[in-house]
Amino acid sequence: MDKDKALVVFQDKKIRRIWFKDEWYFSIVNIAAVLTDSGNPQIYWRVLKKRLKDEGNETVTNCNALKMPAPDGKMRLTDVGNVKEIFRLIQSIPSPKAEPFK
Repeated sequence: MDKDKALVVFQDKKIRRIWFKDEWYFSIVNIAAVLTDSGNPQIYWRVLKKRLKDEGNETVTNCNALKMPAPDGKMRLTDVGNVKEIFRLIQSIPSPKAEPFK
């Protein structure tokens, strides 16, 4: 197994992750897609990110962008969060899937 790049699957949806500085980082857009069933999870994340920033939420400030493979196969900067940050973001997304996802 390539520990640097791996996919996890939740309810048949892929979540990109990458091993960086001794911990896993997960694609926030992929997690938004899983939890919301949004037709456009990028827009969902963009709107949520703005709302959280406006509220002064530090979780968004702490999120990094790392290069991950995009659907087109190219490496692109992607907003990511570690486990702690992802749990905080999950609390901001109203979804019945949030509890099983945790």
